Amino acid sequence: MHGSELLERITARRAELDELEEQLAKQLAEARAERDELAVAERVLERVSEQLADERASAAPMPGQVGGRSVMLIPHREPDLEETMLPPDYQRILAAVRQAAGPVMARHVGDMLGVDVSVRAKLEPLRGRLVRLVDRGWLRKLPDGRFTTRL
Repeated sequence: MHGSELLERITARRAELDELEEQLAKQLAEARAERDELAVAERVLERVSEQLADERASAAPMPGQVGGRSVMLIPHREPDLEETMLPPDYQRILAAVRQAAGPVMARHVGDMLGVDVSVRAKLEPLRGRLVRLVDRGWLRKLPDGRFTTRL
């Protein structure tokens, strides 16, 4: 092999590597752009999920049917109405608030009930249930956002 042949092979290989580098740089730029788009989509999804959770939490309860009559699944608290009339998950929430040493945040109630409170999508429905219990007179919500039992 002569020096000129070797130089041609080196030059050809360098051109191949330059082309490969250009392709890889383009792929890297595309991957980074797609990753940025995914990050934006993820933030939008989180916001939409939070809004849906808030809307569900503030929505009027759907009446259930008992003996052919419409009844609220979470009835307003009245003197002759027992907690046992509430759905079991609401009874557990009331029990957790009652067991707390004082007023509690939704996050603390979630911890007591074994809810993964680090996941907003799991904490917000619990907060919605707590607010629903406040709206129906089963609990009180203090100005600082903590929940406590009624007197």
